[in-house]
Amino acid sequence: MFKSRLIGMSFFMVFFLAIDLYAWFGLKVVTQNWSERSRLILKWVYWGYTAAMMIFWTLQRFDAITISPQVLRYVAVFFFLVTIAKLIWALFLMTDDLLRLFRWIYAYFFTDNTEVPNNPAGMTRLKFLNYLGLGIGAAFVGTAIWGVVKGAHNYQIKRRKLSIKGLPKAFEGLKIIQISDIHSGSFWSREAVARGIDMIKAENADMVFFTGDLVNDRSDEVLPWMDLFGQIKAPMGVYSILGNHDYGDYVPWPSPQAKKKNLEDLISYHKQMGWDILLDEHRVVEKDGEKLGIIGVQNWSAKGRFPKYGDLDKASQGLDTSVQLLLSHDPSHWREQVLGKTQIAATFSGHTHGMQFGVDTKFYRWSPVKMVYKEWLDLYTEKDQHLYVNRGFGYLGYPGRMGIFPEISVHTLTGA
Repeated sequence: MFKSRLIGMSFFMVFFLAIDLYAWFGLKVVTQNWSERSRLILKWVYWGYTAAMMIFWTLQRFDAITISPQVLRYVAVFFFLVTIAKLIWALFLMTDDLLRLFRWIYAYFFTDNTEVPNNPAGMTRLKFLNYLGLGIGAAFVGTAIWGVVKGAHNYQIKRRKLSIKGLPKAFEGLKIIQISDIHSGSFWSREAVARGIDMIKAENADMVFFTGDLVNDRSDEVLPWMDLFGQIKAPMGVYSILGNHDYGDYVPWPSPQAKKKNLEDLISYHKQMGWDILLDEHRVVEKDGEKLGIIGVQNWSAKGRFPKYGDLDKASQGLDTSVQLLLSHDPSHWREQVLGKTQIAATFSGHTHGMQFGVDTKFYRWSPVKMVYKEWLDLYTEKDQHLYVNRGFGYLGYPGRMGIFPEISVHTLTGA
């Protein structure tokens, strides 16, 4: 264990020191007209920060210091933002170096002159790329800060009509609210979260679905928020499932029994809030003598790094309703086990958060997460079967959102 941590930490330090060195060369160009005293101060501040971060992460990695999760989260976010800004800057500097390298190769093989020509007077390409990279890096940091202050709780209501083949008339116009990925351990503003819950309550939905990840890792993260989320009610029920983070798989436990109790406590908290948690189970909702099936599975992912705890066959066994709705946290489950293989009319998922970063407009949607998930955001329909991927109510890691904001989905069922 110690050896693997040491190797991992060594790679970590080499990678980030390489970024720091490249960014430092660019900083020297930008500040070449500064006074000697100013450049010396800058040097101490720049490398002092780097040394402090390396020491901090080394001590933290080897459990030599104890720090609260909240403080650790903000240190990590600050470090991440500064590093990304440096990386952006370094990429622009690297562009100039690559151009110089290609020119040297061309000169070496195709001319008699192997010297790279000197840059002309005035604004050189190196300076231009340097300032451009610095500006874009600074803009990224500014946008990321805005994403924390404003974007994290910029709750958006997304309304979608789901056309369901064979929908019983009693359920025509049924209004379902879906929320997902609360990640209560990440919240930093009680007032903002309460505002989001008020928006949910104001919709007066017939039914509410919560599609997993109530916490980041530990069940007690939700305790300060239970009074708020317990206010979410619906006449036909509030149904919930577990997400990959709810099992406590990503933190060390003193014993298997401790991990098991953590999950048992979390399930109990769902019930205490009045949520009907479905653990590979189904429910039948009746109205005017007609029935609608609600299925809920534990986390099941087609991606190898995420767990396959769910059992869809077990969850739907004995269910004989003509229309069935499925709650399944990971959207990759839909194409792997649901689409074209079951009679489930609509699946409700979350998990991706839209990576909390990207472009999300009516005409164009993009996020890096789409390189991993084929279905990663909003509504997908094939063969009369729907999948809706909720953007998430909370946030994880980076305590904010840029471009893809937290979502409250309002689904209205209508007959096809």
